[in-house]
Amino acid sequence: MGFTDKQEALVKDSWEFMKQDDIPQLSLRFFSLILEIAPAAKNMFSFLKDSNELPQNNPKLKAHAVKVFKMTCESAIQLREKGEVVVGETTLKYLGSIHLQKGVADPHFEVVKEALLRTVEEAMGKKWNDEMKEAWGEAYDQLAAAIKAEMHAEAAA
Repeated sequence: MGFTDKQEALVKDSWEFMKQDDIPQLSLRFFSLILEIAPAAKNMFSFLKDSNELPQNNPKLKAHAVKVFKMTCESAIQLREKGEVVVGETTLKYLGSIHLQKGVADPHFEVVKEALLRTVEEAMGKKWNDEMKEAWGEAYDQLAAAIKAEMHAEAAA
């Protein structure tokens, strides 16, 4: 069936809405949820490794969270336009490489997905619905699949 115009609009519109909100706070919430779901994941992030708490004003934390949101949103646009996620080759190679180096495995992607969906749900409040959840989930799944494919290609090389 493919990614629909409506799904793309749901992701884009909700991202625009969230950008008007407090991005540092959403970023903090996103990472709080990741660590709540999988406490051991803390050691995978250089900016969290040597800390007992989430660094509230850490620019790397905010930047990483924004990248996840933004790349998921871009995935939604590409899915509708091209039927697949096409991350720039150098970016995809980098993402595959860094995720491989950090020991990221398939279950970790599920943790990030759950944290992402819960963060978007909290940010959207009453606007959140099953269609929006499905759209964000599909866009993230396709982005994760592209990163995983690059990880497997690099591991095989």
